[in-house]
Amino acid sequence: QVQLVESGGGLVQAGGSLRLSCVASGGTFSNAHMGWFRQAPGKEREFVARITWNGPIKYYDDSVKGRFTISRDNAKNTVWLQMNSLKIEDTAVYYCNARFGMIAVLDTRPGDYWGQGTQVTVSS
Repeated sequence: QVQLVESGGGLVQAGGSLRLSCVASGGTFSNAHMGWFRQAPGKEREFVARITWNGPIKYYDDSVKGRFTISRDNAKNTVWLQMNSLKIEDTAVYYCNARFGMIAVLDTRPGDYWGQGTQVTVSS
């Protein structure tokens, strides 16, 4: 059973930066496609970014492209999301996600494993 624990959320002013971390345990992290999703109040959970296990290949939602960067270190079982130039509309709970198996190019569907989430609040 894969367990994911996020950290690094907080309150930041618009234009600022935050770095989210997600540490995985209980599975073969190096075989997992790791992703970040977010859910704002009253909205559905949405895809933010993914880094595949092979390549690795990185891709992003258009709303964060050029501002957010996803990275991973398999030796540390950790994936990060560096968020720069934050906007008020980035305010949400951010969830780490792990998906195993075959994946289509630019597939944004989540896998079966989720972290508990970390709150990111961007103020004006």
